[in-house]
Amino acid sequence: MVDAGSVVDLLKDARDRRNAALVLELDLTDGIVEGQPADPVSALLSMRRTHLRDVLGGLRRARTDPQVRALIVKIGGGRLGLAMAQELRDAVQAFRDSGKLAVAWAESFGETGRGTVPYYLATVFERIYMQPSGDLALTGVALEEPFFNEALGKIGVTPRFAKRHEYKTAANTFMERAYTPEHKEMSGRLVASAGEQVVAGVAAGRGLPEERVRELIDQAPLLGAEALEAGLVDRLAYRDEVYADVRAAVSDEKARLRYVARYNRTQGLAKRLPRPQQESIALIQGHGPIRLGRSGRSAMPGQGSSIGSDTVAAAFRAAVKDDKVKAIVFRVDSPGGSYVASDTIWHEVVLARKADKPVIVSMGNVAASGGYFVAAPADVIVAQPGTLTGSIGVVVGKPVIGDLLGRLGIGLDSVEQGAHARMFAPTRDFTEEEWARVNTFLDRVYDDFVGKVADGRDLPRERVDSLARGRVWTGADAHERGLVDELGGLALALDLARKKAGLATDAPVRTYPHVSPLDRLRPAESSEDRTAASARLDAWGPMTTLAVRLGLPSGGPLMLPGTWDLA
Repeated sequence: MVDAGSVVDLLKDARDRRNAALVLELDLTDGIVEGQPADPVSALLSMRRTHLRDVLGGLRRARTDPQVRALIVKIGGGRLGLAMAQELRDAVQAFRDSGKLAVAWAESFGETGRGTVPYYLATVFERIYMQPSGDLALTGVALEEPFFNEALGKIGVTPRFAKRHEYKTAANTFMERAYTPEHKEMSGRLVASAGEQVVAGVAAGRGLPEERVRELIDQAPLLGAEALEAGLVDRLAYRDEVYADVRAAVSDEKARLRYVARYNRTQGLAKRLPRPQQESIALIQGHGPIRLGRSGRSAMPGQGSSIGSDTVAAAFRAAVKDDKVKAIVFRVDSPGGSYVASDTIWHEVVLARKADKPVIVSMGNVAASGGYFVAAPADVIVAQPGTLTGSIGVVVGKPVIGDLLGRLGIGLDSVEQGAHARMFAPTRDFTEEEWARVNTFLDRVYDDFVGKVADGRDLPRERVDSLARGRVWTGADAHERGLVDELGGLALALDLARKKAGLATDAPVRTYPHVSPLDRLRPAESSEDRTAASARLDAWGPMTTLAVRLGLPSGGPLMLPGTWDLA
């Protein structure tokens, strides 16, 4: 027989649990996923990882939820780009401005490694905790770049590249033995700009003069006790002590814990799902190198996804055709790649604007070279101060390995029909006629790139040329020069899109293209079908495999080289 008293107690416990204070959690140990990967394998692998939109949406919703009392973020060893850190700082600051407690904790800010960007993120929180055994590696900002010219010469490889212009540094990695004056100037300014942003953020967050922050950076890495004494952390504590402090601060020892992403997906689900008749914003994601064909996994080491021109173009067409879509936000996190693929996407952005669908570009950590090309015609470009962008230029060429093959005792012969049949073969150098064609190609691409930026940004062509020449800028510097319109993140881009479309501040956002797992399996009915665009072409053609092995930008001639880690 059921005890009525027990039932009452269970119902009371359930009610108390529902009404208990919520403490949101965010674990950044494995970093954050920018967007849903295009290929099924990557999408499956990312299912358990934290997605940026869930974090931004959850923190925005939590600002007005009386049940949510605090936020605890574990800042782990997963790498975050400077722009991503700024995206999260903006969201946490807005959460704090609503009057709620936000706490950061880390086992260590850089255990025998780099901790500048993770600590910079932590300084936006009201309290910073670090494990007693941890260290604070607030060691500043650096950019380290290798030069392979001498090594390639020793093994019999001759790099043969041409570029437009002096700041386009992909070729320098293989053609030079050290920085050129322009290369050093550009890299120095990137580091200086990022360093200025870090110092200003730490100083503001910890209530210290900027000069004192610079002194502490020069003294770092700091032991935990030294960091505490300097006022860089608030307490040295283990996880259980951090959580006990937070529960005490919200005056509820039974406060429930909930991951931000989980909270965002479960709170008000019915409100967040757009109804078919509801006007909305289309969100198109572009992450990774740009290539012809369909989005998928990248051939580049360390690059999980690629931006396929067919996929992105189809997404724009679908958004334009949908009468309920009133504006488009195009999230770009890409070092560039294929010129032709970039031009395909550029054209679709132009067509969307002609169809009276405002396009707002939101830049991630990197939106440079081809990544800037596709952004240029947007109504508004939004970037974080730490975004790497620009790189308006082009590079093309090949490594010549004929001498290497000879040294290895490998004979090579060929038969061919056509004067330039082996023009891009790495086994021989360009002829004078072929080199002239290479330079004609470079002039055409650079001229087209500069012209399209001038048109899209409404700047004089001469002004764009002075800002271009292959130079990479931080978002802060690009904003001062008119290459970027607004400083901020994805949340700001979505707000601007809603305003331009005349929609409510909570108008829903739909991701394009909509392709379900079943859609991926069925054959496309036509080139207008959203499941079409299955071709995959490599931007360097038959040289792709060799390019990847040699560390060249396999994405193509409009590719920002290297990893570009400012940390």
